[in-house]
Amino acid sequence: MDFQLTDEQNLLADTTRDLLSSYDTETRNKVIAADPGHKTEVWQQLAEIGVLGLGFDEDSGGQLEIMVVLHEIGRRLAPEPVLHGALAPGAIIAERGTDAQRQLLDEVAAGRRILAFAHSEPGVRDTAAAPTVTAARDGDAWALNGIKNPVLAGDTANTLVISAALPDGGVGLFLVDADASGVTRKPFRTFDGARGAQIELTTAAAEPLGEPTDASETVTRALVRISAGLAAEALGAMEEALRLTTDYLKSRKQFGVTLSKFQTLTQRAADMYVSLELARSMAMYASMSIADGDFDPVKAARAKLQIGRSGRHIAQESIQMHGGIGITAEYPVGHYAARLTAIEHTLGSSQDQLRVLAGQLADYGIVTL
Repeated sequence: MDFQLTDEQNLLADTTRDLLSSYDTETRNKVIAADPGHKTEVWQQLAEIGVLGLGFDEDSGGQLEIMVVLHEIGRRLAPEPVLHGALAPGAIIAERGTDAQRQLLDEVAAGRRILAFAHSEPGVRDTAAAPTVTAARDGDAWALNGIKNPVLAGDTANTLVISAALPDGGVGLFLVDADASGVTRKPFRTFDGARGAQIELTTAAAEPLGEPTDASETVTRALVRISAGLAAEALGAMEEALRLTTDYLKSRKQFGVTLSKFQTLTQRAADMYVSLELARSMAMYASMSIADGDFDPVKAARAKLQIGRSGRHIAQESIQMHGGIGITAEYPVGHYAARLTAIEHTLGSSQDQLRVLAGQLADYGIVTL
């Protein structure tokens, strides 16, 4: 298996990095504090270089290209909702939608339409659980009732991709105009600077995505894609948090010498590097599995468990070794810690991933020596 990126993938990473280079801590704090929570000019630039259409068809790139882009987004903590507002829900439409519905993807790729995947529900920790939002049919018309929360990018989305329980059983997928009658949005800001909304549906008109039949497999693949995307973004955030920490150890002096001269601190930094490399291997494992057509949720849980553990370790150590400055809003390392914490709890925490993996123990054979 080749773990090296191609020249084209490296070029995409470099281009994305250059495009996001304007984000420093002060700039990002100002952007996330104002509406819409990201730079519209950066969103359009991402569209111009083809980022917002990655994975929509065979010619637009695949999971590895998505991985390198999200890695750079994590490195700069860019607030643009590339994963949740374009790539993840767009892939669902590309996979299941009709030819007419796929026309929406042209607007998404051009930066003129934002999507959101509304699947999580209040009080439901198991992403594989049947949705409580219900779909009712009246002739050719469909209506949805229930609540989705949190819906990341749901505050600015034009079109919602919503999972709902079908009348005859199974999980259906529906397209809903975010501004339609019967749709109530309650926007919120997350502690890491992202945006989302609670979506309340009251007999909201909906259009089935493709055929109104069970779409459980499509939902599972979507969740695996999102998990792999979060892993790539977390990897970029971990790399930058470790770089900031080692630079600080090399420059900050105590008792007349730099902190890097203290053996205990250098050993702790070395442990952070080990956690980073474990996360790197699992992030690549997750994306390369998808690139090979393997959407195994168990593999996604393995990757997300390690990402969560590594992210927590690196985030905590980064703040500890920066001392008081590490938790100030003016210094970047605290923001990286916040983002890594949010990623760990998106689509289930590390403990939730352990429960998924523990449930698979009976499927394994017994190793004997």
